[in-house]
Amino acid sequence: MRLNDHQRQTIKSATLSCFGPNASVRLFGSRTDDCKRGGDIDLLISTSLAEPSALANAEIAFQMQLQQALGEQRIDVLIDHPNRRLRPPIFTIAEQTGIPL
Repeated sequence: MRLNDHQRQTIKSATLSCFGPNASVRLFGSRTDDCKRGGDIDLLISTSLAEPSALANAEIAFQMQLQQALGEQRIDVLIDHPNRRLRPPIFTIAEQTGIPL
């Protein structure tokens, strides 16, 4: 995994702070491969938040916290929640290949 301890801890802390104490986060994509270089940080967050405005506010707060703590980086976030009607295949891929933080 190509995240250092500070990055992992910051992501975990921001996830719990913004999405609630039952939220979880997985790193997936190129950053899971130690042999690759560069790439954005791809995250799958699972949360029990269900209301659209709460989800939107949580995502904005999460992105802001990460940018302030980690600096300018490309961070892509998928959010899985109980009211999701359609679940694109990328969610399954992220669950199966992702590394829990």
